[in-house]
Amino acid sequence: MKNYKKIILCVQLLVAAILLNSCEDILEEENISQLQADNLLTTQLGLESVIADAYSQINGANNIRDIVKREEMTTDEMWQTGGGENGTASSLIAFFWDSNNSLEAFDWGKYWNAIRDANTVLDNIDNVGEISEETRSEIIAEVRFLRIWAYYSLWNQFGDMPIRTSLSDPRELARASDAEFSNFMETEMLAAIADLPEPGDEPNYGRVHSDGARALLTKWYLNTKQWQKCADMAMQIMDRDNFELFPSAFDLFALENERNSEFILVKTLAPNTNNGNNLVPTMFPPDFYEGIDGGLDGVVNTTWSNFASQYRLYDEFYNSFEEGDTRRLRIITRYYNSSGAEVNLLTTPDNTRAMKFPPDPATQGVFHGNDFPSVRYADILLARAEALNELNGPNQESIDLINEIRDRAELDDITVDDYPSKAALRMHILDERRWEFWSEGKRRRDMLRMGVYISNAQARGKDAQEKHKLFPIPQSEIDANKLIEQNPGY
Repeated sequence: MKNYKKIILCVQLLVAAILLNSCEDILEEENISQLQADNLLTTQLGLESVIADAYSQINGANNIRDIVKREEMTTDEMWQTGGGENGTASSLIAFFWDSNNSLEAFDWGKYWNAIRDANTVLDNIDNVGEISEETRSEIIAEVRFLRIWAYYSLWNQFGDMPIRTSLSDPRELARASDAEFSNFMETEMLAAIADLPEPGDEPNYGRVHSDGARALLTKWYLNTKQWQKCADMAMQIMDRDNFELFPSAFDLFALENERNSEFILVKTLAPNTNNGNNLVPTMFPPDFYEGIDGGLDGVVNTTWSNFASQYRLYDEFYNSFEEGDTRRLRIITRYYNSSGAEVNLLTTPDNTRAMKFPPDPATQGVFHGNDFPSVRYADILLARAEALNELNGPNQESIDLINEIRDRAELDDITVDDYPSKAALRMHILDERRWEFWSEGKRRRDMLRMGVYISNAQARGKDAQEKHKLFPIPQSEIDANKLIEQNPGY
């Protein structure tokens, strides 16, 4: 039975590796057949297959749509109607969810699978015979980062987690304390940075490099309000000069530009596979035929399918943009339907559609090939601007960093005199982040960090309570691990 289970694991990992290989060539296809149950965890190729599965878990197709749904439908940006996911979305919009919510359970499982894969590699790396010390160090650094990336995603939803660093850890573990978890996250990311390859030297696009780890650490410091560390780590990335703002906010997410100088940490996705971007088909009205605006001028739908589930933007969000902001030009307000009639979405309340990710011409169905940036350079600039404001109040460097973003959006510069207090500039940074990162799943965490998530929801008539700052641990996990405590209020 033990060997049988080992063979099953081997097959599962090989399938995952093949799927990932089809997109990013992480593994040499002709070598897949060399892997057997007996050598899966004793060869570099075998460990690479486990790493491939970790990426596959983190990049899981449903994660993209679910990230945006969870992080924006609980805020003032987006809502949803129709389709099979209406029940889940409605509970998020209304702040009415519980520990049996399938969305949270799905994300829980995916990220814990990635942690399992990372620990599998770390537990077995010393069993690999012929491997250089440099390669060994890079593999260890990569899987330590992947483990932390998964932990960061879990923390964002559920708070501090049990820390598992080996497959031999007990099945039942209690949550780490705030101090323990924070120290683990920081220590692991710093260790990974030291041995990860430099940007451009990673084996394939989409695999992590040292600046990707620095970027996630910047976000960790930002969202845990470690302001000086956040400012310093952001400055490290800026000083290293490996990344920069892409010249055009309008064209930033076009498929031909997705491997650009701004995307630092990326979830790579492929069309027509389960490892594709299924956020795109939620953005179109079902009868969309030809675009008029939103960056889809003259684009005709001939190959892709649209979901019955429709993600819609609130008018308050659409109208919040400053006049002339080129970032708003990616929002659909008009189109031609299949009958050739022009449809104006602005005539119906809260009905415009986000088109930050243009449809992939190669798509046959619902899975598009648009990569999803987890952290891009604009995030680094605004993180440092925010941290410096929290440390020093309104200051010229924060203003200059914000203006870099505004200049790209073709907006007038702001000045220090426009913001007489730390609170005033903080709220402007929140606005800038809203305009810059819509459809990228960042709004909920930004509002939580700035202390307005619950009050904003209450002002919109939602039954939002303090417990809603976190999601409930899935009931299935509570049943399986008697030592883990449910989040307060659930």
